Amino acid sequence: MTGKSAQVRLEKLGAYPFERLKKLFSAFTPNPALDHIDAGAGEPRLPLPEFVQDTLLANISGFSKYPATRGNATLLQAIADWLKRRYGLLNIDPSTQVLTANGTREALFTIAHALVNPDADTKPYVMMPNPMYQIYYGAAVTAGAEPYLLPCVAAHDFAPVLDDVSAETWENTAFVYVCSPSNPTGWIAGRDYYARLLELADQYDFYIVADECYSEIYWQDKPLGLLEVAQSLGRNDFNRCLVMNSLSKRSALPGLRSGFIAGDASLIARFAKLRSYTGPGTPMPLQHVAAKAWSDEVHVQSHLQVYRSSLKAFFDIWGRGSIPSGSFFVWLPVENDEAFAIASYEQQAITLLPGSYLGAEDNDGSNAGSGFVRLALVDGVEKAAELAVRLKKVRV
Repeated sequence: MTGKSAQVRLEKLGAYPFERLKKLFSAFTPNPALDHIDAGAGEPRLPLPEFVQDTLLANISGFSKYPATRGNATLLQAIADWLKRRYGLLNIDPSTQVLTANGTREALFTIAHALVNPDADTKPYVMMPNPMYQIYYGAAVTAGAEPYLLPCVAAHDFAPVLDDVSAETWENTAFVYVCSPSNPTGWIAGRDYYARLLELADQYDFYIVADECYSEIYWQDKPLGLLEVAQSLGRNDFNRCLVMNSLSKRSALPGLRSGFIAGDASLIARFAKLRSYTGPGTPMPLQHVAAKAWSDEVHVQSHLQVYRSSLKAFFDIWGRGSIPSGSFFVWLPVENDEAFAIASYEQQAITLLPGSYLGAEDNDGSNAGSGFVRLALVDGVEKAAELAVRLKKVRV
């Protein structure tokens, strides 16, 4: 890629959603009579699990050593053991089917550069939900692919519809991003969805990258995982499958910057080679904290109860719509998402994210995120209830 082509790709991205939000609010002042509620960023603000400080101090000398890019054996084994417990996997080899990452943001972005061939005769597609976690879009563009948007709309319960895609498009697809539970809509992929996607992947020769960061935050039914479904279909080598997860949401440790990628050993090897050059190793003391976090479920269940109670408190007061199946986000329909965001900020000192900032324009000029705002219920039950009370007073 030439310097000029790299510049063109970066310019295609535009500003990141929170930069756009900062610019949107620049001419407005939040209500000074109210304490600010930040419901914009999906940053859990729950108490640290008790083991974090002790584990960190016990391994503090590790800051004097370069960390292994793949992750140390203790952490890799802890991740593999968690995958077996959580999804009933019969076998996953921590040495060949698991890699650590500096949070899944890094992994979700970099994986496109390992799976896309920008020199192909036909520009490859990277499929993704729309609206989406914007890292998918940025990864596709900078890797030299064409983002292919799968609209996630209320008429289809916010599921990315697969059967509307043409055979020609599938034939030119490098890989598909799946986000389940979804950021921002809360949709959860079922067994039939994953099975259909695997069938298409075999037929048209592409890969599946499942972002499962919200797997431990759900309203009723525990979400299935891609590797779990693959195993049930006899794909014990997880061929074509990669999953990513992190401790940011599960353990409310976003600052730890610790996640993983697991699945198909051949794809893991390819990604490991790329990461050996980019070199984002997680510091050793933090790897020990991460291993402890993947081995403990008490704090995860405690967090889950807070998120469930927060969602219930919000909807009990809001009085409309239904609690999402997964994640701690509320995908709230409004008439004009930017106008509602400004009014919420100015009148009620609330920061929330316009849905159009999480979407992208399709070929027809429509943006599947328009007409919604995303709220992150990350501050506990009382703040969730207060958020609903204040939002009911917003006038646009």
